[in-house]
Amino acid sequence: MAAFLLTLGCKPKAETAADAATHASSAEAPAAVSKVAAETLPLLGAAPAWTLKKIDGTALSSDDLKGKVVVLDFWATWCPPCRAEIPGYVEMQKKLESAGVVIVGVSLDQKGPPVVKSFAEKYAINYPLVMGDDAVVQAFGGIEAIPTTFLIDRDGQVRHRKVGMMEHADYEALVTSLL
Repeated sequence: MAAFLLTLGCKPKAETAADAATHASSAEAPAAVSKVAAETLPLLGAAPAWTLKKIDGTALSSDDLKGKVVVLDFWATWCPPCRAEIPGYVEMQKKLESAGVVIVGVSLDQKGPPVVKSFAEKYAINYPLVMGDDAVVQAFGGIEAIPTTFLIDRDGQVRHRKVGMMEHADYEALVTSLL
């Protein structure tokens, strides 16, 4: 995976027409995005099953999250856009956890759990962080750039794939459209 991440960097790809159809532009009001999302978020297929180790060494699996809306974020501590999204995810986890939303950070850091754990403490990350591997990357169709985030509904269906950053309010509107 080291070569994969070196070639990947953290540059997001340009948004495709299909990506644009799944979310409104960041210039629109969040309420408008929510309305669009509720009506147009496509079913992109069943999310793959996975089991990964959390940074404390315990396991977390997709089965543990059944019935929840899951934001599965592939990221790394060294990636500036990934780091920029974390405060919004921390806020969203606080705000929407009681509604059944869980954010899971899938770290693609090569230096292992100690680096991610230290980072999590520094940034007060309040959602589960797991260590990604080649198998989970491939299960999700490969990761072209980080951050790449999958929005999974309560039925385990991928409803949105975000490559790169998105305005926090707009992304939260997509998430809440699935509640």
